[in-house]
Amino acid sequence: MTPQQLELVQVSWEKVVPIAKQAAGLFYGRLFEINPALKSMFSDDIEEQGKKLMQILTTVVRSLKQFDKVEMAVWQLGRRHEVYGVKKSDFDSVASALLWTLQQGLQHEYTAEVEEAWVAAYTVLAGIMQGGADYPYANFDKWKAEQG
Repeated sequence: MTPQQLELVQVSWEKVVPIAKQAAGLFYGRLFEINPALKSMFSDDIEEQGKKLMQILTTVVRSLKQFDKVEMAVWQLGRRHEVYGVKKSDFDSVASALLWTLQQGLQHEYTAEVEEAWVAAYTVLAGIMQGGADYPYANFDKWKAEQG
């Protein structure tokens, strides 16, 4: 991610934070429309799940300039998602639902540059989560050292 992309992600996310509850509802509605099979992975309390999603996204986005502080948590999140049965292909559905949600929430402020920045951020984050999911050991430091 370039510094400009990082800034675009952070500034755009802060515009979503005030509508987090609605954004979470939009996100899960779109996610289950794109990939109905994912609905079975979630509890009946999708509102609580949405609250958790928005909290995690807010923490990660606000920490992007000091990513080393949250990278291990993102990696561990990937390990947990593997246990839940999330597949690599499911990350595409999530990306699509997230970008659509951002477009709905930001409306005219959702530009090509903002989308490109979010794609770059999501690609990095999803890659780390998938690294955690795929790694045979629950050892972030060892995984990180192997990444070079």
